[in-house]
Amino acid sequence: MTKSATASCCTQISCDCSESTDSSFNPAEDKEIAALCKALGHPARVAILRRLLSSDKCVFGTLADLVPLAPSTVAQHLAQLRAAGLIRQWDDGANSCYCVETSRLSALREMLEKF
Repeated sequence: MTKSATASCCTQISCDCSESTDSSFNPAEDKEIAALCKALGHPARVAILRRLLSSDKCVFGTLADLVPLAPSTVAQHLAQLRAAGLIRQWDDGANSCYCVETSRLSALREMLEKF
């Protein structure tokens, strides 16, 4: 494509983004969406979250058996999900138990629906 062909193509679009008065600009919310999406950005974390959503709580050993990863790698994925506030952890004797923070998922859904 020649430079003149590109220029004529682009002139057909009338958009002046510099005059945007979009009141939905929310840097804090944008940062939160990005952090949550980053936490969900690995298939193993999505699989872990799906498993937790299908039950009330889950013991760590069971989670490590669900994904074809070393237990230490699963622990790292769990830490990412916890840091994003998508799951909660507590100790039940010798076992660590996890559950999904459904309010956090609902908040993400609401933020994404605003797009």
